Amino acid sequence: MSDFDLVVIGAGPGGYVAALRAAAAGMRVACIDERATPGGTCLNVGCIPSKALLSSSEHWAELKSLADHGIETVTASFDLARMMARKERVISDLNKGIAFLFKKAGVEFIHGRANITGPGRVTVGEREIATHHILIATGSEPAALPGVPFDEKRVLSSTGALSLESVPDRLVIVGAGVIGLEIGQIWSRLGSQVTVVEYVDRILPGIDGEIAKAAQRIFSRHGIGFKLNAAVKTVAAAGATARIEIENRSSGAVEILEADAVLVAIGRRPRTGGLGLESLGVKLDAKGFIAVDAQFRTSIPGILAIGDAVPGPMLAHRAEEDAAACIAALAGDPHDAPDYGLVPGVVYTAPEIAAVGLAEDAAAGRSILVGKSSFLANGRARAIGATDGFVKVIGCAETGRLLGAHILGHGAGELLQELVLALRLGATLHDLAMTSHAHPGMGEAVKDACHAAVATQRQT
Repeated sequence: MSDFDLVVIGAGPGGYVAALRAAAAGMRVACIDERATPGGTCLNVGCIPSKALLSSSEHWAELKSLADHGIETVTASFDLARMMARKERVISDLNKGIAFLFKKAGVEFIHGRANITGPGRVTVGEREIATHHILIATGSEPAALPGVPFDEKRVLSSTGALSLESVPDRLVIVGAGVIGLEIGQIWSRLGSQVTVVEYVDRILPGIDGEIAKAAQRIFSRHGIGFKLNAAVKTVAAAGATARIEIENRSSGAVEILEADAVLVAIGRRPRTGGLGLESLGVKLDAKGFIAVDAQFRTSIPGILAIGDAVPGPMLAHRAEEDAAACIAALAGDPHDAPDYGLVPGVVYTAPEIAAVGLAEDAAAGRSILVGKSSFLANGRARAIGATDGFVKVIGCAETGRLLGAHILGHGAGELLQELVLALRLGATLHDLAMTSHAHPGMGEAVKDACHAAVATQRQT
């Protein structure tokens, strides 16, 4: 008899959700991870620590606006070591929470590096494990610039950038995506001179262009500098600092930037090496992602894969959706495959940026309706001093159905959720415009944007 019904390799959001779902379905489950604590990259060195530091740095930044509320602060200072200690407590508490859930569900957590020696066979160190099914949920890792390895001292990945012991005077960030902007805002708030270098001519590729431009203006106003349409040619050590050579891709002009640290945030790649997949014949695509079918089965019977290891949005909540669908299918109750077009994306800067579905600049050739509502006109936003940004909705001109939603503003990630649900249920802009929203509330901007789109439809 096999030791387990399912062995999950990777204890991140996809892996631990899969393990718990499988245990709830009556399977004997083990979950293996190279880290001594569960939670994966997201909990240990990614999503959670970055949000903890964003929160701490935001409190510090808010001091600058307290005088507007009639609050005077005579002296104030921050202690970076205590900020980092709080971040570690948040991580530890959540690690313990997952460990408790594993114990309660009967999931065996195994610390070590897994190697798949054959269908139904996994080794961890000297231990050989037999199982009916293997689920690969190993996530992803930061992509490095060619010839510029991470040393986590001068050339940083997101991991190193979230564990600095002092505030760098000058920080250059390569990549104006989610990770670069979130970490850039943390250190900018704490006093770094932050410059973001991006290969294309805009920030946040993939986000609605109008939203991205408005966000860049706000970030620039807050002190973050941008070098767009710029290619990094070299990164070289210069004593205790780094020297970064960049070239404008239009003019060919070369510029030298000097920094105390360089964060390389050009994206992530699937972490599928070292598992023995090549020798097993597991099919991979050109980018290293594992090829799977609608039920997350690989080319080798008994081996499955989910999350960042397979094609699709590289997001923790997407991995959780994969896990739920994969385990349901394995338990004999298959769900529909997750619709990645309904997976929201959120940038947890201030203001936040949140999006789901179709963007206006991706709607070429389609007859669409566009409705917008600025937070400048929102009573709640005025009252709390959060007037930056706006809500933008995209609908079908023929049916009035919601096709996409994009929000730049305070609490955008939470405001987006009703629009994600509306998109899933096939709601129309009229449905949303006629839905009562509490006053005064930031959510009224969602209603107003939908009403604006409906009014446009009536005029045409």
